[in-house]
Amino acid sequence: MSALNPISPVVQFLPYQRAWIADDSRFKIGMFSRQTGKTFSTCGECVDDCFTAWKDDRKTRWVILSRGERQAAEAMTEVIKPFTRAFYEVYNTLVKGGEPRFEEGEFRAPQEKGPDAVYKALEVAFPNGSRITALPANPDTARGFSANVILDEFAFHAKSREIWAALFPVISKGRQKLRVISTPNGKGNKFYELMTAEGSVWSRHIVDIYEAVRQGLDRDVDMLRAGMADEDAWAQEYELKWLDEASAWLDYDLISSCESNSAGIPDLYMGGPCFVGVDIAARNDLFVIWVVEQVGDVLVTREIIARRRISFAEQDALLDDVMRRYRVIRVRMDQTGMGEKPFEDAKRRHGQLRVEGVLFSAAIKLGLATSLKESMQDRKTRIPAGDPVLRADLHSIKSQVGITGARRLIADGDSDGHADRFWAGALAVSAAETGVQEFGYRGASEAAPAEGPDEEPAASGRWWRPPLGAALRGGL
Repeated sequence: MSALNPISPVVQFLPYQRAWIADDSRFKIGMFSRQTGKTFSTCGECVDDCFTAWKDDRKTRWVILSRGERQAAEAMTEVIKPFTRAFYEVYNTLVKGGEPRFEEGEFRAPQEKGPDAVYKALEVAFPNGSRITALPANPDTARGFSANVILDEFAFHAKSREIWAALFPVISKGRQKLRVISTPNGKGNKFYELMTAEGSVWSRHIVDIYEAVRQGLDRDVDMLRAGMADEDAWAQEYELKWLDEASAWLDYDLISSCESNSAGIPDLYMGGPCFVGVDIAARNDLFVIWVVEQVGDVLVTREIIARRRISFAEQDALLDDVMRRYRVIRVRMDQTGMGEKPFEDAKRRHGQLRVEGVLFSAAIKLGLATSLKESMQDRKTRIPAGDPVLRADLHSIKSQVGITGARRLIADGDSDGHADRFWAGALAVSAAETGVQEFGYRGASEAAPAEGPDEEPAASGRWWRPPLGAALRGGL
């Protein structure tokens, strides 16, 4: 007997909740309005699964990862425990071994350095060995279990991409189920990518406040809207609209408008003048080289090279390779701090005129970011299409105004590269601002002889402009 049995249900679910629970897809994602019972119905599914497994003499394991310790405790005390007691009242004649136990313990995650990280874990332990565990979500807890997983309010998880990278390989090894539920929280998180990705394996459920009320949810929509008194928040949290954060320096609409299917493909290089931005890195940050080719009045990204934890020698080799493969007019490099020596080495190898160092300060960074933004607004820069990591990195820069009125730019910390790609791209675009410089000279073999008082200028003497590549190779 299951909770979904219409003859004797344990809990009365609304139609959209029953549809969500009855969907047995391995990968299931739901975008639900606030106050529509998404956690309620999802926890109902895992409790129902545990009691069914107990009745069928098998074990199952569920882990609920919430945005924080408080939310994990709420899921356990306000939903899992009441469901478990209600289900036991129905199932106690069909199962044996005693009642489920509610336990509180610790989850320890070994660290590369220092003591273990310790997290509070709340559990329901069933006599047959099944368990439901509620924990705060982070990369440590995400990789710590081989179990069916619920990501509760995933759009609000800090470091959602790191959590996803830690969790999904564990889930994919077996046949565990994954349930992801949330209301929207802008476009800068993994939940947005999962909900909007094309060709997805996910079974998607979308229920806004109007549909929930239509299917029987007892809510006064007008009262809720008036009480919120914020149309943007209402649109996002109740109408499920994807709103971009107002503080994002580059919003997703702008980023999408500059995407091109022909960008980011080195084989499409047309032999034109190129400009390069280099963001230096060590340890955990990304080393990034961004190459743009000038095609008419548009800067087309030809290649973005991103590497983590590589030596300075390897970084030098990657830049040398770029300089060989492209006709590079100018390179702008992050010269700040550890970038001083790589910049000096690059200048020595590739020429004083071609390599320029940039010492990052708040004002310099604002200028670089402004150049990139204006170029994108004018549709003068093209970037690779369909790259969620690149989109997130470009979107990760936020604009803040301090108490003195000065504007500063910060990274939101939920991107793969801490905005390293952003700064490399900004350096590349700024390198192109002075354009291609042509040099004129008179060839030595064609120079006119010294003119005497009775001599005319040599007829063969003339001015000419060499191809820029030749001029650069000649050291001009």
